[in-house]
Amino acid sequence: MQFHIMTLFPDMVKTGLCTSIIGRAQRDGILQVDTWNIRDYTLEKHGHVDDYPYGGGAGMLMQADPILRCYRAISARCSQAPRVIYTTPQGMLFTQSAAKALAKEDVLVILCGHYEGVDERALSLLNAECYSIGDYVLTGGELPAMVMADAISRMVPGVLKNRESGEEESFEGDLLEYPQYTRPDCYEGLLVPPVLLSGDHGKVNAWRREQSLRRTLLRRPDLLRTAELGKQDLEFLSRLGYSPETAEDG
Repeated sequence: MQFHIMTLFPDMVKTGLCTSIIGRAQRDGILQVDTWNIRDYTLEKHGHVDDYPYGGGAGMLMQADPILRCYRAISARCSQAPRVIYTTPQGMLFTQSAAKALAKEDVLVILCGHYEGVDERALSLLNAECYSIGDYVLTGGELPAMVMADAISRMVPGVLKNRESGEEESFEGDLLEYPQYTRPDCYEGLLVPPVLLSGDHGKVNAWRREQSLRRTLLRRPDLLRTAELGKQDLEFLSRLGYSPETAEDG
């Protein structure tokens, strides 16, 4: 899979995505991450890529022309026009489901916004899909781009090795992951739950499912509205005081 990330700070993105699992996947040829400096595509003699917004207001906007020139340089290297993601607090919430869907693409372009955003015409001409990693504002789109690229990459076959398998994840089935433990079985007086030492895989799986439900209800009850819940799940949640009819978002 190829990522082309359009940014004003390519070194920041390169540094963030060159280590650990994502870095290894690039070295193995499973992923390719290219950064494109939007400043290289401006025709303004001083290298400016921003200007004041029409109608007034605080801050500056990234201009459409350098962005489109950069994108067209990327497209020239692709067999077809690649899908474009724009990182913005105004976008749809980026979720695990979105990561899985985007991982099916062969090529993705991610546009990192800056200043007060970008000229709307750039987004229209790129047919950009807007995604947000949360309801807060950052100084630029580079960190969200790295977060999205990391989450998407983990869903690409071959990126994770067996011991790093992504089959059981937080948010899998819209539930948070159960608590986990490793050696020693007693640490500062705190014991590993006995069921995990029992060797009974059926009981272990049942315990994990209940803990996942309990943790989701406690921390992210809003996820239960769309979670894949069976009869036993609902009975367990009911004993914890949960009711689908009266549940409120967390």
